[in-house]
Amino acid sequence: MAQEEGGSLSEVRARVGASHGITDLGHKLHFYDRWAPDYDQDVAALQYRAPRLAVDCLTQALPGPPHAALILDVACGTGLVAAELQARGFLQLHGVDGSPGMLERARARGLYQNLSLCVLGQEPLPSSEGTFDAVLMVGALSDGQVPCSAIPELLRVTKPGGLVCLTTRTNPSNLHYKEALEATLDRLEQAGAWERLVAWPVDRGNWPHPSLRWCPELLTAMGSSLASSTCTESRRGPRWRE
Repeated sequence: MAQEEGGSLSEVRARVGASHGITDLGHKLHFYDRWAPDYDQDVAALQYRAPRLAVDCLTQALPGPPHAALILDVACGTGLVAAELQARGFLQLHGVDGSPGMLERARARGLYQNLSLCVLGQEPLPSSEGTFDAVLMVGALSDGQVPCSAIPELLRVTKPGGLVCLTTRTNPSNLHYKEALEATLDRLEQAGAWERLVAWPVDRGNWPHPSLRWCPELLTAMGSSLASSTCTESRRGPRWRE
């Protein structure tokens, strides 16, 4: 799937649209394997900002110094989130992804202390309970990728009082999944498994005040550089608040 020099923006959008349209996990992973060599330049052409927005969310919510935090990047892809994390002083980074091609690109960055092949939803994360200070998942919460049923697995590997930061698309093609995800998060919160700290839509130049706790989400598309982000806190132990 190597992109020809000077590939048009419409071609990039077509590739991204094709990835969104694949709902079979095996086909999706194969697509990402083939896309891996061109993934970074394609999403850069679309001004994809979800990794930065997620790390901004985490940085504001984290109670301690970044260098001391052990972070798990779930569905890490080529390592775009790791690049943002390192730029903010996070140094202890682990990553997992279901695509060997994406993991190869992530490994080449040299930012992760550990990288593992893991198809979340079909197998557990390769970590013990309560391992990480924070868990992030950016860009993988949609049909054909990570199922909503896998969210408790993120909580399992998060330390008591740790943070989980998620992003999902809010454009029309992902609304059914987004609604199911929100229902899952609500059930877990009602069960006392975690507590929502903040959730917001973000567009160009529109960043919430740190005290904002909730606002209605907006419909968006990947090409518009918007993301819906949620930071939550594990309740399996002492709770931390800003």
